[in-house]
Amino acid sequence: MVRETNQFGYDLIRNDVLKDVLGKEHDSILYWIGKSLARKYPTSTIEELISFFEEANWGLLSRTKEKKNMQMFELTGPWMVKGDERCYQLEAGFLAQQLESWYNCIAGATYSAKKQVIHITVELDRKDQII
Repeated sequence: MVRETNQFGYDLIRNDVLKDVLGKEHDSILYWIGKSLARKYPTSTIEELISFFEEANWGLLSRTKEKKNMQMFELTGPWMVKGDERCYQLEAGFLAQQLESWYNCIAGATYSAKKQVIHITVELDRKDQII
């Protein structure tokens, strides 16, 4: 069940309040908060992961490429066409932690924004297993 939210209120907290509260460490803190949220809300399938993003109002997520040590995702949302300049470290950290849990190895994520689409790349270090 997808909950309706007021986009302005969400954007206000996400884009303004958090930047003011977290200051210059905003981006890196959001990444680690994303990882923490992933541990609180684990998923076990790509379908569950996509559903979580929709329920959290983070946008529409799709996996665009899957290789042994890397997975790429695209994230879109209606606010992106309005010039929203939010940081997507929260989502990147969340994806990194989910895949880290799925594959039991260290994972890290980066993102880039291109033409109203966020591209998130998660790299897996399968040689660095989590014990």
